Formats: sequence, structure tokens, C-alpha cells
Amino acid sequence: MVQSTAETPEAYLAELPEDRRTVMEQLRSVVLDNLPEGFEEVMSHGMLGYVVPHAIYPDGYHCDPKLPLPFMSLAAQKRFYAVYHMGIYTDPELLAWFQAEYADRVPTKLDMGASCIRLKNPKHIPYGLIGELASKMTPRDWIARYEAGVRR
Repeated sequence: MVQSTAETPEAYLAELPEDRRTVMEQLRSVVLDNLPEGFEEVMSHGMLGYVVPHAIYPDGYHCDPKLPLPFMSLAAQKRFYAVYHMGIYTDPELLAWFQAEYADRVPTKLDMGASCIRLKNPKHIPYGLIGELASKMTPRDWIARYEAGVRR
């Protein structure tokens, strides 16, 4: 899929073909069910985004302070589903946990780069694991990591 111009998560999902929409709805649901309180769902860079809103972190994103601080995103790309988790590459323990759990739960090799987890086979998407990953960092945890490393 080319980057979406949808203005709401519902509009984003509605523009997807049914098979892709079903997977994205499941990913969205598991993230929303597990994301700690304080994060907000938005459309961000043509994807479903989960951010720390300005009400919690007024400084916003250093690249563009008018934007809220990004944390996670979900996207239906052309050849895979993408789960972006900004915190995973700033926390070596979280990354090691995720890699080990993925290897234990999924029969295919993890395809990951920096903060992007590429899920190519819908039959092997570890929805529960994605939900657990979403639950592992609160907005305050993410802000502290962001200010300690990413924002330098």
C-alpha cells in the first residue's frame, strides 16, 4: 500500500482490501487492548499511530515539536505488515525479550530492522506477543528513554 492520506484510523482501515483490513483490525485491537493508559491513537505518517500526546509531553517530537511524541505505528505495506515500536531499539532488555519470545512462538525467522518488525505471513503473526510488547512501556517510561537517548 502506498502511504495513506486517511485522516482517521477508521478511514485507514476502510481503504484496505478485506484480507489486509482483517489483519490490521486484529493488530489494532491487540495494541489498543494492551497499550498502557496515556497513549493516544492518531494517524501519523499515513499509518495508525500511537503517541504520547502534548497534554502529557508538551515538548512533542524533536523533529517537529508540533507533532506528539511517536511511540508505535502499524501499517499494511505492499508486501508485509509493519509494527514500529520506537522503544524497542532504545531498550536492549526489551529487544532481547522480544527476540527470544518471537523465536519461541513463531516458526518463521524474525524480520526486523531498528524499530520495524516486518510480518510477512498473516498465518504467523504473533498477535499475543505484539500485545505484550505494546504493554511493556508506559508513556512515562518512553519519555524517560526518549529524553535520555533519542533526543540528545
